Amino acid sequence: MTSNAETGSATGTRDKDYNLIWYVESCLNNALRLESYIQDAEREKDTELVELFRKAQADSRKGAEFGKRLLRTRLND
Repeated sequence: MTSNAETGSATGTRDKDYNLIWYVESCLNNALRLESYIQDAEREKDTELVELFRKAQADSRKGAEFGKRLLRTRLND
């Protein structure tokens, strides 16, 4: 369900800013969760899964860093 109406009045934050904040949080949460998955795979000596989860974690960190840079510039306006 999509809406063309801005809902920022409910949160006090413009939708696009809220969405960016959500994105950064999701990336960081994903990186943290993947750390547990990496440890599980390492315990089982499954190097293929370790590699997959480390790559996914690096991608999540990269997304979070990019999002944080955008937040710094956009929320300081």
